[in-house]
Amino acid sequence: MVPTGLSNMKSGYFISFGLLFQLSGALYRQWIPDTNFNNVTNWDKERIPCKNDRVLFHQDKSLSIFMQSPLELMEMYLPLDGEFILTHGAGFAASDGQSVSGCERGEDITFKDPSQYKWYDPKYWYTALSMSDLENEKYLFILDEERVPCQYDDVIFRPETSFRVDLDSDIQNINVKTISLMNTTFASNEEFAEYMWSNTGKLQFQGNGSITVRNVKCEDKSGCDCGNFGNHRRICSNLQKESGSQCSELICTNPLKPLGHCCDICGAIIYLEYGPEFDLELYQAHLFESFLCLNKYQGVRTSVTKVYKKQSSKKTVLADAAPYIQIVFIDNETESATGKLAAALAQDVMEVITSQGDILGITNAELQESTNSEQQGGRTMNDGETVAMVAGVVIAVLLSGSLIFLIVSGRMRVNVPLCLIYLKNYFTFDHEVTIDNGFSNVIFGSLSNLPHDSNGICSGEQTINIVPYQSGTNIINPAFNEENC
Repeated sequence: MVPTGLSNMKSGYFISFGLLFQLSGALYRQWIPDTNFNNVTNWDKERIPCKNDRVLFHQDKSLSIFMQSPLELMEMYLPLDGEFILTHGAGFAASDGQSVSGCERGEDITFKDPSQYKWYDPKYWYTALSMSDLENEKYLFILDEERVPCQYDDVIFRPETSFRVDLDSDIQNINVKTISLMNTTFASNEEFAEYMWSNTGKLQFQGNGSITVRNVKCEDKSGCDCGNFGNHRRICSNLQKESGSQCSELICTNPLKPLGHCCDICGAIIYLEYGPEFDLELYQAHLFESFLCLNKYQGVRTSVTKVYKKQSSKKTVLADAAPYIQIVFIDNETESATGKLAAALAQDVMEVITSQGDILGITNAELQESTNSEQQGGRTMNDGETVAMVAGVVIAVLLSGSLIFLIVSGRMRVNVPLCLIYLKNYFTFDHEVTIDNGFSNVIFGSLSNLPHDSNGICSGEQTINIVPYQSGTNIINPAFNEENC
């Protein structure tokens, strides 16, 4: 059962213009579930115990419970390891057994297992730009990996609530900026470690992970990555547990997979390379003022974050990956959206990057779009087609007009001397859609590297079919006339 607040999360989950500003400063992350006695979702009967009930707690489940009001009970069976935190005037009293409306016949009522709530489950966190936004339920759209606290974020457990959270993690340390609980904010790891050793701390936190309070801000003006890459698998697994798969069926023909997200999307992604002048916060402000505040784009959700992405020509590990700014555009109505509006916004953004990229500190940009059947006729040439064209030109030059090209059923038939087929071993391309869809330079081996038995093989020919490779598109755009909001 989802805790109170989750059921209506959808209605208030996006700020009005659907924008995420993953600022260099901290975001505010609020834990949603609690173990309060007076929360009806914590009981198997979906109600608070009444005076004639027999109240049951799982004997082997440790927990901390916050009591907000006095209560009469017939019987109560306590856990072996637990505590009650009582506000002023709260407490228990023995029931007199008299019948009251709605509680004429007492029954067994059991407190649910609180150990089900996991730190790395995005369902249990709200994210906002400020404490004021948290209070006003102005929550942000965020990619899945960043829906749990990042290393520069302020973590908040609501005052006057008890909780129990499972810290199981694939990495040892869970880094946060600060953590607030029980009306106390911890900005020192020494103080928080002392709290964790207290009886209440042990009852509130379980699992193999260890929270480290660093009180450190991101000092890089180009932004900092979230730091949750090591738990990506766990985050996606937690999202999928209840429904089997949280990914909705997509209707675009070439879905995209943003880095840090669990599901494919219909929309567009821009990857930015940048120089020392680039400032992430200034660029995010530029995006909002130039595009995201426009009425025509209010149906697009946007995420702007720093990620580390492998190079197209190397199978590198994350430590060797290069930093990029990833901008993700998704149509707001995910059930029926094709990604067309998101793609239109991405193209407008790319036009400004082309005309003003040097002013913004951007050195290169790559656009990837999901496609739909009605869009493919006007699609810009993709990387695979570009490679095929370059290879064809080079071979044509080498053969001085000895090739014959015939277009057959949308494919290119090429009569090629057999000796040139050996050159395929010297073409190296790496098409990882989720990593990079640029293309590597074609590298030719010298003729001396051909097999020894290839002498005279050029006298024969073989027909091969070349089919365009479907991938992302690098686009060079004209200037864009900005509209002011």
